[in-house]
Amino acid sequence: MKPLIVANWKMNPQTYKEAEDVFAGIKKGVEGASAEVVICPPFTWLTDFSHKNESPISFGAQNVFYEDKGAYTGEISPQMLKSSNVDYVIIGHSERRKYFNETDEIINKKIKKALEAGLKIIFCIGETAEERDAGKKNEILERQIKQGLSGIVNLENVNIAYEPVWAIGTGNNCSVEQTKEAIDFIRKFVPENTWVLYGGSVKAENSVSYIKEAGANGLLVGGASLKPDEFIKIVKSVE
Repeated sequence: MKPLIVANWKMNPQTYKEAEDVFAGIKKGVEGASAEVVICPPFTWLTDFSHKNESPISFGAQNVFYEDKGAYTGEISPQMLKSSNVDYVIIGHSERRKYFNETDEIINKKIKKALEAGLKIIFCIGETAEERDAGKKNEILERQIKQGLSGIVNLENVNIAYEPVWAIGTGNNCSVEQTKEAIDFIRKFVPENTWVLYGGSVKAENSVSYIKEAGANGLLVGGASLKPDEFIKIVKSVE
């Protein structure tokens, strides 16, 4: 299967014109790539791109709610995403956990509901610097996996993204050796065919090492995914 390269734009860029330019640059540059490319823009740009897209690029949402419909102002249901040509959704990102108080239980509800709608999951887990320094990394990862995937038997559409919180957006990426250790540990709790990605200050110069040396099946890219030239280099580096 193809490596999975996911672009998480977060709350960027600020204008539709900028978003169009970034997407157009990526779209042109990854044509014919052997990796599967998923773009996860903000909701404001997401459905516009996904409805008119004719490229092999897939689309993902950065968030989803755990109910099908109802009086939940500001929320987006899994079925809304699925009916809008969206295939993936990021769930459990550390920024959602930190700023929006998402617990493992909430994340578990979101994953279950998204799977029911036929979406593919990018399930994020990872330890903070404090947890790492206290020697609790494996304990945190095991808890997040077991509680986040509680009651879910079929993990065919679940991809796990190991994103050490201390590496996200800091430029201080996790070493290949540490990443391999984490990925090997994660694989103890999931079926053999479950894909494990790495995310956290991914750049073109370190991307291939996470695939070929650390054993990741793909990458979750943040800041570098807003720079078409850099993101294209990342995609092509894993071929």
